[in-house]
Amino acid sequence: MLLESKAGIKLLAVPYAGGPAAALTDVIGGRVPLIIEGYSGLAGAIQAHTINVLAVTSTHRLPDFPDLPTVAETLPGFAAGGWQGIVAPLGTPEGTIQKINENLGKVLSESDLAKHLALRGAYVDPMSPSEANTFINAQNAQQEQWRPILEAFEASVKE
Repeated sequence: MLLESKAGIKLLAVPYAGGPAAALTDVIGGRVPLIIEGYSGLAGAIQAHTINVLAVTSTHRLPDFPDLPTVAETLPGFAAGGWQGIVAPLGTPEGTIQKINENLGKVLSESDLAKHLALRGAYVDPMSPSEANTFINAQNAQQEQWRPILEAFEASVKE
């Protein structure tokens, strides 16, 4: 729905009980013209060259696909991505947090692990705890772009 809103187009969302695999079968078979899905659900088809990848929704081009444009290159400001983080309960000693962050940074910088994660569409971007807090706060602000889309969806469901 974000793509529809930003591009001024209308798409038909088709829910698949079989998830990405079932939708991908219909795309490959020509019954559905496109799919918007995370890399892990499309990796096999991408590697087998059975689908054409048009763009990524991340804010920047992916290292393993430098020639693949971002949606934002056509629709400035468009970004729809996911991220994962590690959190600890409030009150966790600062020294413990720093040690976990330091060890995690070491593990994530190992080239074999980074390559393994990249094959699944996950690119590492280690951050300090303060950088992570800044990032999360920025993500919270960015989530406001979804409010009008969710409100429009809720209104359409009530009709």
